[in-house]
Amino acid sequence: MKVSTVAINCLKEALCNIYWYKQDLKSFMLNSITNKSVFLGVNWDKTKREIVSNIVDSLMQKPSENIGDIRRLFDEVSKIQDFSHLEYLEDGFKKVEKAKKAVAALKQAISNNDEAIKKDKLESEKKAKEYEINVKSNSFLAKLDELKNNYYQLTLSTDAQKRGYELEKIMYDIFVLFDLDPKASFKNKGEQLDGAFTLDGTDYLFEAKWKKGFIDASDLDAFKGKISRKLDNTLGLFLSINGFSKEAVEIHSNVRSSLILMDGFDLMSVLENHIDLKNLILRKKRHAAQTGMIFYKIP
Repeated sequence: MKVSTVAINCLKEALCNIYWYKQDLKSFMLNSITNKSVFLGVNWDKTKREIVSNIVDSLMQKPSENIGDIRRLFDEVSKIQDFSHLEYLEDGFKKVEKAKKAVAALKQAISNNDEAIKKDKLESEKKAKEYEINVKSNSFLAKLDELKNNYYQLTLSTDAQKRGYELEKIMYDIFVLFDLDPKASFKNKGEQLDGAFTLDGTDYLFEAKWKKGFIDASDLDAFKGKISRKLDNTLGLFLSINGFSKEAVEIHSNVRSSLILMDGFDLMSVLENHIDLKNLILRKKRHAAQTGMIFYKIP
């Protein structure tokens, strides 16, 4: 607990004024404080101000150990509303008013202190969150850069079969990076799928091709057949590094298709951090839903 000097001084002032007789003050302090060691060496014959300063300062020397007693003192003193015991003294009215003002000042100091603690906590949490975001961001960008370099190396490969296999691995890692809950390539009753992932509650089947030329309608027909054998809300994302023939795109557009298409340019936009993969897919999906065109080229 961080306690301001102002709050401590207000506590001392209030303790000196809520009781006129030292015996009453002593009884209150003994009943409020559990750490009795702070009373060792206290000379109860001294003035109330000296006694109070001695005890409170002893508590504040080890605030972490005495947090309970410090809180209790603040709480008990600030809750006092009955000052009738002061009314019968000489100048009782003035003593009551002084005690009330001291307790009111303590309440305000506690409120200000709590607000400062809250502000410091929020600031600390904000800094911690910013640090976490920064660490995650740096880690994310480092991993994305690694995948981009892997892809660049892959473009130099002349082994088509190995290149296709490595592309699947890269795409799986990209899906992991973007929290798309990917499933690795699998076979299902003779069907070979390059993978699957989930985005916004929708399941997607994924297929990737790296042919020398465009993907034609027959490749999309085959993929659409695989999708049709899944649940109704299943969609398909088809990645062709070298793009799709105009005929293939036209045949599968405007027919309530369950396909959306992605090419090498889209992939590079993601790897170079020009667009988030999730946003890319969702924009393509939205465009297909609104226009019927399954291949939307990101500007």
